[in-house]
Amino acid sequence: MLMRRKPERGADWLTTPTGQPRGYIMPHTLDELWFHTGTACNLSCPFCLEGSTPGDSRIERIKLSDLQPFIDEAVALGVKQFSFTGGEPFIIRDIIDILVCASRHLPCLVLTNGTDVMHKRLHQLRQLIDTKNPISFRISIDFADEDQHDASRGAGNFKKSLAGLKYLHDIGFGISVARQMVPEQDSDAVDERYRTLFADHGLPTDLRIISFPDFDIPDSTREVPAVTEDCMTRYQNETTRRQFMCAFSKMVVKKAGRMQVYACTLVDDDDDYSLGNSLAESNGQQIRMQHQRCYSCFKFGSSCSEI
Repeated sequence: MLMRRKPERGADWLTTPTGQPRGYIMPHTLDELWFHTGTACNLSCPFCLEGSTPGDSRIERIKLSDLQPFIDEAVALGVKQFSFTGGEPFIIRDIIDILVCASRHLPCLVLTNGTDVMHKRLHQLRQLIDTKNPISFRISIDFADEDQHDASRGAGNFKKSLAGLKYLHDIGFGISVARQMVPEQDSDAVDERYRTLFADHGLPTDLRIISFPDFDIPDSTREVPAVTEDCMTRYQNETTRRQFMCAFSKMVVKKAGRMQVYACTLVDDDDDYSLGNSLAESNGQQIRMQHQRCYSCFKFGSSCSEI
């Protein structure tokens, strides 16, 4: 039965504060299903878009039994990839069993900080090299400079993340890197510094680099321009609208002991974006550009996806 959320949404869901029709995305497919493993993390980064810290439970830790129905439903619906984010997925007790199960069906992507908790499980990761479908890992290296990275991540974590990246590559996993964007930066020059860093550490220089603007912490209220229907037709077109994450992906989270489907990885702090308790229930719902992070997707083309 459809979990009807529209009566609970405020007027801002459909219109901007000035009364203009709010921009929206109409999902056209479901290619990628994300699983949020919980907001607990071994680090306490002040910029974390999930507000993750050790022991945090804003989004609860998951178990394989929580995900199994969604894995089965996703396969039946023709989803192409499973992706996992946190928090830090390697804190989750079931994470290896989850990846064994998920990779039997589809390729998997795991986002991690690549530090101590992952290093402690490297011996377990070896059993995942020859899975039916490949598993790849994206490690956060915020800056190509050690001091800049460790200023927020903690002393020594730059080296740990690079070591984790190198280990995963050397034993045969696909890898990529997430970095931070700085306003008005020369993106090509920044990426070139990463290429030099990779070469210096015996890594391929063509690793995929995913860059993210500052999304603020959960429940932030930064003032950003409203994204209207006019914006979405004047500055975007059918092709670019189909590239918004909410056009082709969704995320499963656990809150208050209940599994829920959210519109994408960037809006789990706003219950207006909870679309139901199953993938079927979430189908066919417009995603309004109400969240402040939607503006980053509109302006920068921000996306957590590698599809």
